[in-house]
Amino acid sequence: MVKIIFPDGSHEEWNECTAMQIAEKISPHLAKEAVAAKVNGNVVDLSFKINQDSQIQILTGKDPEGLDTIRHSSAHLLAQALLRLYPGTKLTIGPVVENGFYYDVDSDRNFTPEDLRVIEQEMEKIVKEDLEVFRKELTKREALKLFATNEYKIEMINEMPDTELITAYQQGEFIDLCRGPHVPSTSKLKAWKLTKVAGAYWRADAKNKQLQRIYGVAFNDKKELDAYLKMMEEAEKRDHRKIGRELDLFEIREEIGPGLIIWLPKGNIVKEELENWAKETEKQWGYQRVTTPLITKEGLFYTSEHLPHYTESMFSPMTIENEKYYIKPMNCPFHHMVFKSRPRSYRELPLRLAEYGWCHRYEPSGTLFGMMRVRGMQMNDAHIYCAKEQAVEEFISVIRLHEYYYKILGITEYWMELSLRDPKGDKYHGNEEMWIEAEELMKEAMEKSGVKYKVLIGGAAFYGPKIDFQIKSAIGKEFTASTNQIDLFMPGKFDLKFTGQDGKEHTPVILHRAPLGTHERFIGFLLEHFAGRFPLWLAPVQIILLPIADRHLEYSQNLKKEFESQGLRVEVDERTESAGKKVRDAQVKKIPLMITLGDKEIENKTLAVRTLDGKVKFGVDKQEFLNNVKENMKSKTILFNMSRTTGQ
Repeated sequence: MVKIIFPDGSHEEWNECTAMQIAEKISPHLAKEAVAAKVNGNVVDLSFKINQDSQIQILTGKDPEGLDTIRHSSAHLLAQALLRLYPGTKLTIGPVVENGFYYDVDSDRNFTPEDLRVIEQEMEKIVKEDLEVFRKELTKREALKLFATNEYKIEMINEMPDTELITAYQQGEFIDLCRGPHVPSTSKLKAWKLTKVAGAYWRADAKNKQLQRIYGVAFNDKKELDAYLKMMEEAEKRDHRKIGRELDLFEIREEIGPGLIIWLPKGNIVKEELENWAKETEKQWGYQRVTTPLITKEGLFYTSEHLPHYTESMFSPMTIENEKYYIKPMNCPFHHMVFKSRPRSYRELPLRLAEYGWCHRYEPSGTLFGMMRVRGMQMNDAHIYCAKEQAVEEFISVIRLHEYYYKILGITEYWMELSLRDPKGDKYHGNEEMWIEAEELMKEAMEKSGVKYKVLIGGAAFYGPKIDFQIKSAIGKEFTASTNQIDLFMPGKFDLKFTGQDGKEHTPVILHRAPLGTHERFIGFLLEHFAGRFPLWLAPVQIILLPIADRHLEYSQNLKKEFESQGLRVEVDERTESAGKKVRDAQVKKIPLMITLGDKEIENKTLAVRTLDGKVKFGVDKQEFLNNVKENMKSKTILFNMSRTTGQ
């Protein structure tokens, strides 16, 4: 007899059994929904035999591990369909990725979107065939014989120890090397879709043959799949690269280099508005601004230990007068030098130093993506130097600053991810006591803040635990907005000291924070979040004047000057197009306020105002409109409030 322990702590005595038999006894419905099981912390097939005391959880597609199993099996479903349709295809690997799966294949056929639809039809057939999926154990010799015609599988098999049993999974005529686990039957795969084909080198090495990577997504049910596909369709419309081109905000030029952003005039307005707002806000929250150099002698980074530990992410050094200088990848060491610029007293603490500092980091070209992953970035950076007993309250204040920014920008879904060291890892510096203390301080601050958080093991920086703020856009797309840390390691490395109330020297704690991340990444997020429809205060062009005929042009130009004198950003559409065409073009440019000017408006000295949401008011008093605009900009509302403006 074996003891089976369930997630709620209850237990039963069983003879040797399978995970599926346990699911069937618990509930016929659970057995129907089950796709895998977790036994003593390991995810296994439902056919897994339990012959010792075990903790067990039956997994469905609603569990993360169950959903991963569905996605893994969907990759095999794709592979089987490929071999049926294109028998000469050679399979390589087919892992699970975020939201789905892919399979890398070597084929003489260049797969097209039309081919993907044909492959999907074959996949549907295999699902309806309800093929049993079962695990096989092979000797190395048997595996080499079975996959003799596939040099990719042979290469992988030859890397395995001679004495190790090799596992494969079979469904119908199809068999593939795999550790598993997998769903018990192809009929369990109900909600998937192939999405695209891309190129990929075998084992990610450009020296090897280029393969075709077929991507797909898979979910627990069709409702989840449809919701995801709808979100992705909307995400494509909101792609910051597409909107950035349409609105003339930024550009990346091959002549300058990949990952290096050129801010065009309108994009620069958005950047400066965001930066000015952050500077004003941080001044109110007690920050002092500093400016530090773009390059430094290498010694500074050896002190911080970014050299040699961060070398791969730094640009190569330049030699000046026989000394090596590096372009800075982060601002931290420079701010530590500001702290060291003179003796410090406890009366000055907390000392909050802020800078929108330029940093440059080497990112492989394959990882660069629009403004989301770049090589040159301007960061909303700050470092807070405080006594240990001030650290928790200061970190709570940092969290509150994040919340303030998010509230203004209409970001309602956010949480923190606390990345701790992996106890088995060897990349971490400092002593055990220091790490435990830093982790406890951060946990205490997060608990007191009330903001929800998750704990991730192994993601800490080499010198301390970190907290990432995760935010969701209006369509549910997730982004890492900022990284924050309580640092007990660097103060010692830089020999930072302050004189305490007791007259003795003490070591400060450093808080690293960047609520708005980098201009590049955060504005990229805002473009997708707002779909290019910036709030009035942030919009590069706030008002466009649309004269109906040439005779209204002079009045429009004078009105433009008047509005600009009030600090507004205004354009006049001088083209000889119809009013309707001008309105449509202004909507495409996402300009928040469109004012049509004709004979009636000029005669009555009123305005016809249209907003991006389609609302229109005629006979609007000019001064009342200006007052309303100023109020909207001051309060930084997301949508312009027309109800404050009288009119028809």
